[in-house]
Amino acid sequence: MAWSGVEGHLFPADLRGATPVTVKPQRSLPGTPVSGKQPPIDLRTSMDGKYKEIAEELFTRSLAESEMRSAPYEFPEDSPIEQLEERRHRLERQISQDIKLEPEILLRAKQDFMKIDSDTDLEFMSERGIDAVDDGFRARALPLEREYQRVSISGEEKCGVPFVDLVDAAKCVVKALFIREKYISLSMQNFCKTTACSLQELGETPLDLRVYEEIPETPVDADAPVHPPVSETHPYENLDPKNMPADTEYSCEMVDGVVHVFNRKSPTEKGTLLDLPYPDLKEYIADMNIMLALIINGPVKSFCYRRLQYLSSKFQMHILLNEMKELAAQKKVPHRDFYNIRKVDTHIHASSCMNQKHLLRFIKRAMKKYPGEVVHVERGHGQTLMDVFENMNLTAFDLSVDTLDMHADRNTFHRFDKFNAKYNPIGESILREIFIKTDNHIEGKYFAHIIKEVMEDLEESKYQNSELRLSIYGRSRDEWDKLAKWAVKHAVYSDNVRWLIQVPRLFDVYRTKKQLANFQEMLENIFLPLFEVTVNPRSNPELHLFLQHVVGFDSVDDESKPEHHVFNMDSPQPANWTAETNPPYSYYLYYTYANMTVLNHLRRRRGFHTFVLRPHCGEAGPIHHLVSGFMLSENISHGLLLRKAPVLQYLYYLAQIGIAMSPLSNNSLFLSYHRNPLPEYLSRGLSISLSTDDPLQFHFTKRPENLS
Repeated sequence: MAWSGVEGHLFPADLRGATPVTVKPQRSLPGTPVSGKQPPIDLRTSMDGKYKEIAEELFTRSLAESEMRSAPYEFPEDSPIEQLEERRHRLERQISQDIKLEPEILLRAKQDFMKIDSDTDLEFMSERGIDAVDDGFRARALPLEREYQRVSISGEEKCGVPFVDLVDAAKCVVKALFIREKYISLSMQNFCKTTACSLQELGETPLDLRVYEEIPETPVDADAPVHPPVSETHPYENLDPKNMPADTEYSCEMVDGVVHVFNRKSPTEKGTLLDLPYPDLKEYIADMNIMLALIINGPVKSFCYRRLQYLSSKFQMHILLNEMKELAAQKKVPHRDFYNIRKVDTHIHASSCMNQKHLLRFIKRAMKKYPGEVVHVERGHGQTLMDVFENMNLTAFDLSVDTLDMHADRNTFHRFDKFNAKYNPIGESILREIFIKTDNHIEGKYFAHIIKEVMEDLEESKYQNSELRLSIYGRSRDEWDKLAKWAVKHAVYSDNVRWLIQVPRLFDVYRTKKQLANFQEMLENIFLPLFEVTVNPRSNPELHLFLQHVVGFDSVDDESKPEHHVFNMDSPQPANWTAETNPPYSYYLYYTYANMTVLNHLRRRRGFHTFVLRPHCGEAGPIHHLVSGFMLSENISHGLLLRKAPVLQYLYYLAQIGIAMSPLSNNSLFLSYHRNPLPEYLSRGLSISLSTDDPLQFHFTKRPENLS
């Protein structure tokens, strides 16, 4: 059952005294951080308006209930006229018992109800037989959605909490939603349209933080093909720089951890700072503090908890009333079942997208086909694939799934270090480098082959799609160039696959090894190549083509690691973060979001597609990770900790933030399978999807349907 993102009764007229946060960005100088004020909003609070809305809602729900079809085990009445009379009398009795309504509303509702009992309808019924009349009347008067039985709750006090607490809680919830709307719109990510419409009704002016007009959806013709059209040429073939967009002659420079774009050819020249807004750090810290205070507010927690319990109960009631009807409707759909409907795996890592048997067969084929190929250089001496396995005293005959030892077991529970070690075939890091890395001595040849085999499996199934995650570490400036050349050289592409770029939070490791001087250097390595290729696509044709199939960024690592620093205004700037300790999660996420926001505005100016932020969030660790995810991310992965934070869980429901959940992954790392909150989230209406995460560690078959 599809649940509405924001129900109408969540924001009654008497709650509209809530003052939203910043709605319109105020820019004083181009390129400066956006900082907004809070204009007062005149909201209706009169009791007359409240009663009108309650009355209209009551009539709507009463009509829906009164026109409900009989249950499957009941026989319809012989006379449809008697049915209409009985329904009309029942409605009038309910109206008189529930509430005293204003005369004009009562008259309008009666007139609407009487439209289905007009003289024309009665004449139409009398001209036909009783059986045909019943079918014809239902076909015209009862739409398909009204065949399901629905439950409504009438009365003014629907929440079971004191009215004062209800008002305060509603104000806090609305303020949190306005905060998210501000950041999501500024970064050109997608905000739930249902929630946006409800927020818009609370203000004098429409919410409009988007600098550019929203691109309209492409209309779908009735005879549109089921599958996307096949391209005549490979998307990576057109590498001629002459066919690329021209150079804009902008220059880019990172200032205080955020890239600034100037209208000049080189940093030494004077130029104008382009108006590419990004969120002000001071404002972000203030909004984060508001959110942290909100999630521990007692009345708000009570309100959100009761609302979540209400949603769960409502879903259970729906199952009791309509389970058989939904099953019958599902069976009526031709040529569609669970195996041939479109499925998208929104959380899967490319280095573990194959299962163990697939990887084992590929390794054996490589040993037979390329035994003399130099695959590794050790101390200046090249090693062939045969030499590597001879040093391990292994042959192709000795290899098995058990020998690979890559399946996560109970020993990895709460041990992220042991889980990462499972990426090493036979426990050898050299085999991981040879077979599942893009940057190695053979330029990722084997990894490209096995990824293309996975893509072929997806294309053969026709209905399976994946968003594979590739890593950019930020250790050197040429990582993007190597990754793009790997994809283009080996033609790693499929219509069923898109890429996400994951950035591991490993600055402390790189700093300890003296690979980076400060955190800003890591940010420059990650983002400056993207700005440069956006300014001048002809400078790197491979990267320009590769980015056309990249949809967003991910932030990954062990969230359970303790954080020794609290992100606030006293935190050092990225250029001054030279300690060997790791910045906190919110620090990583803010600077990733800020640079992505500036990049999105620049790419939209050039007519290129934009990116989204979809980090791993709420798998473990502190609750405030989910606060950062709520403010800055379009979607998240895991979200297990929402079960401990009713306020955040309810906000994620209202905002319909996508959550890609992986029960099998959680079962091996942080939460046993029977305690996973996925069924609970589903029953409460949160926007969730089932994902695989790491098939190499958790799966035994190729079919993603078997992941749970």
